[in-house]
Amino acid sequence: MPRDKFGPTRSEISRRGLLGGAGLLLLTACAPGNGGGSGSGAGSGSGAFPVSIEHKHGTTEITERPERVVTVGLTDQDTVLALGIAPVATREWFGGQDGALWPWAREKLGDRELPEVLARQELEFERIAALEPDVIIGVNSGLKKQEYDKLSAIAPTVAQPGEYADYGVPWQDMTRIIGKALGESRKADQLVTDIEGEFETARSRHPAFDGATGLLATSISGQAWVYAEGPAPRLLRSLGLRLPSATEKLFSGENREPKQLSKERLGLLEADVLLLGVYGAPEDSIARKQVYKQLDVVKQGRDITMQRQTTLNGAVSFSSPLSLPIALDGLVPRMAAAIDGDPSTKVQPVK
Repeated sequence: MPRDKFGPTRSEISRRGLLGGAGLLLLTACAPGNGGGSGSGAGSGSGAFPVSIEHKHGTTEITERPERVVTVGLTDQDTVLALGIAPVATREWFGGQDGALWPWAREKLGDRELPEVLARQELEFERIAALEPDVIIGVNSGLKKQEYDKLSAIAPTVAQPGEYADYGVPWQDMTRIIGKALGESRKADQLVTDIEGEFETARSRHPAFDGATGLLATSISGQAWVYAEGPAPRLLRSLGLRLPSATEKLFSGENREPKQLSKERLGLLEADVLLLGVYGAPEDSIARKQVYKQLDVVKQGRDITMQRQTTLNGAVSFSSPLSLPIALDGLVPRMAAAIDGDPSTKVQPVK
């Protein structure tokens, strides 16, 4: 069964709904925006049209500034909203939020109309066509060529970039690609600069992060998985952390796919800080297993457990221009408490 680069099987958590890791509760970089009806942009108009965007399936030309935007990537709606435009339709990933918008995105939507929510499993081509989009955004996606061709017959479609694995485009590139498509390149560049500045601030305030080991794992229906790539591992690296050497050896060469761990190998979860996303029934979580409880990282209170529906989990999973500031607000203090070298320091539970 295919797995996404970050998280459980798509069939289990609605296409890549894994630990997303980390949700955070305050937007610090992107103030909420109000304004026009659904599909209208606040528009600073920093992009000249036409524009051409290369991607995995070719080159898309957009001749004029889009107003009606449909997103079919898993998190593209966040970036569109961060750039001042309310999409007319989004695609469900996980969470079951109204409009497929988690709290940080709903805040940015303001009083504008909620987007329609497209099915998570299969693209609804007729429904998308009926929405009369000016552009279709599928940057954080795994669009197949046949799907791209069908969407392109409806409206100019921006697929995932070819230089990354499907669903694997870094948030910086995603922001800039979508910014170019919407005529908001300057705003996109500023978003990237602001958020990268927040990472730099976190590193400077917490020098203990530099060189410490950090790990993302998930418990999916009682099975343990560990990750080297994806939003949360990338977030940890951006804060200065690295994979434990024993765990790094699991990911040889270019094989960076998630690895399942038997209970006998849960010792590979030892790290200075461990993020654990829990999916499925809580009573089945590996966190309930005695072998997990005997890990030093657990006994010393250096694990951060996030249930699937928590805001922290969602924010790290999305790792978007809107959710990353929230993820940092939620994760950084907990990580600092975990890495301070004092086992008596309590890591605040994630609720």
